Amino acid sequence: MYRQILVPVDLNDKGFSDKAVELAVWHARQANAELHLLNVLPGIHMSMVSTYFPKDAAQKMKQDVAQQLKAFASEHIAEDVVYKVHVAEGKPYATILDYAEKLGADLIIMPSHKRSKIDKVVLGSVASKVVENSPINVLVVKPQG
Repeated sequence: MYRQILVPVDLNDKGFSDKAVELAVWHARQANAELHLLNVLPGIHMSMVSTYFPKDAAQKMKQDVAQQLKAFASEHIAEDVVYKVHVAEGKPYATILDYAEKLGADLIIMPSHKRSKIDKVVLGSVASKVVENSPINVLVVKPQG
């Protein structure tokens, strides 16, 4: 059914992405699909932001996050599931949608923070923006408990 499954992963919130990856692994096994784990960094290459960092800071940050994402993947994804890790920069929801298109993903499985109604109005929700704007299926995994 699905061939390419994209899973956005938030490494800053321990336990947040675990359930989404667990569900993605199950779907990948059922469909013999390839998983793509994606971590989106804020746009530190923007001229206003980049002036506050040394020139190689962005590259070092990406390398560090890639290593963390690989460690996360090896801990949560069994050896029989084919996966790749990706680190990108930009607005989270837009970058997730761009990667879905670039990878030819036919399913996005993503976690959703448990937020109050006020937080949703003030901050917006990456998951809700992805759902609203995605041309492909999006499975949102709600926090348990």
